[in-house]
Amino acid sequence: MLSPQQAEELIQRDPRNRDVLFPYLNGEDLNSRPDCSASRWVINFHDWPEERAREYPEVFAIVERDVKPERLKNNRKVYRDYWWQYAEKRPAMLKAIKGLDSVLAVALVSRTVMPVSVPTGQVFSHMLGVFAASDFAHLALLDSGIHYAWAIARASSLKGDLRYTPSDVYETMPLPTGSTTMAVTGAELDQIRRSVMLQRGLGLTKLYNLVHDPSIIDADIHALRAAHVEVDHAVMQAYDWQDLQFRHDFTTTRKSTRFSLPQPVQTEVIDRLLELNHAQHEGKSDFLLF
Repeated sequence: MLSPQQAEELIQRDPRNRDVLFPYLNGEDLNSRPDCSASRWVINFHDWPEERAREYPEVFAIVERDVKPERLKNNRKVYRDYWWQYAEKRPAMLKAIKGLDSVLAVALVSRTVMPVSVPTGQVFSHMLGVFAASDFAHLALLDSGIHYAWAIARASSLKGDLRYTPSDVYETMPLPTGSTTMAVTGAELDQIRRSVMLQRGLGLTKLYNLVHDPSIIDADIHALRAAHVEVDHAVMQAYDWQDLQFRHDFTTTRKSTRFSLPQPVQTEVIDRLLELNHAQHEGKSDFLLF
């Protein structure tokens, strides 16, 4: 791990070092920094052989000094034999996001459960869920109350936080056909949220503490709530659930209060998604078209 200043100094001394120095984004940074940016950098020699990695002598020396002694003690042979390489390279993820300028990412353990768009070209922590999508329709879906209702029904919890498991949540959720309305409302939500975060200097967690607090009636927070309402209606329409009539409200549970779909609507949404899931499994559904 390096500070941004250390990484910049290494790049200043040898611009080639940019090939192996990357921001390192984790869940804490994603949820606590107003621009969702990484606070630290990491050395990443990809899947290169040792000979190629040694072509970056100053950076390689850091890994040889600080990383090699620990990796040689590791029980996993591949970690010991390829001690200069980043341990978990996630080739399937890298293949899936290749060519994308941005992806959607969510902290796998949080109360917020709010995927946001972040740039590629950085190393993602193992505690982030990365969706190989950059379109605003997908952002609308994942930031909707529909997705959240499914997540709390399917995920486990950790000390009051939701533990988002992609295989249990995202991969089992029947996805609607993305619509223009979803894309428009997703873009509006993204723009309003980024603006409020930067103006207030708040990360996602603190921002959504305000969103979910009924005593907060500030205009910018009201605008963000309204953007979520529009997103939810757009996603409902994409599922062809116009028959569901509802108004958003502050729903209180034993652990928290949240501005969301009313509890009876959440229950109905989960039931309908389960029906679609079963129909999809039996090959009787046209969903999962994103």
